[in-house]
Amino acid sequence: QVQLVESGGGLVQAGGSLRLSCAASGSIFSIDAMGWYRQPPGKQRELVATFTVNDSTNYADSVKGRFTISRDNDKNTVYLQMNSLKPEDTAVYYCDAFLRAKIGSGSASPRLYWGQGTQVTVSS
Repeated sequence: QVQLVESGGGLVQAGGSLRLSCAASGSIFSIDAMGWYRQPPGKQRELVATFTVNDSTNYADSVKGRFTISRDNDKNTVYLQMNSLKPEDTAVYYCDAFLRAKIGSGSASPRLYWGQGTQVTVSS
């Protein structure tokens, strides 16, 4: 079983900061990519920031210069440092991981996993 668990969400005033964490656990063979998405109220889920398969980073234009994605490979954890938060950053933030689960001494085909989401609310 593979599980992604997010933490660090909450209520913050505009201009403030939050740091989200997402830890992947379970029978993991390897992680190809991890990242963050968000779903604002009444809207579609959208990309925030990701590490891609070739280890580069990709940010949504709306968060460039304010958010920073980082990771600790030893802990299978990805972080999202969010600074200068705005009310429009209010959303449920989801972690995703494209990874290979362990099967015996080998691995399954890579597939996408999602966390349960963490609420971020920015007040004006």
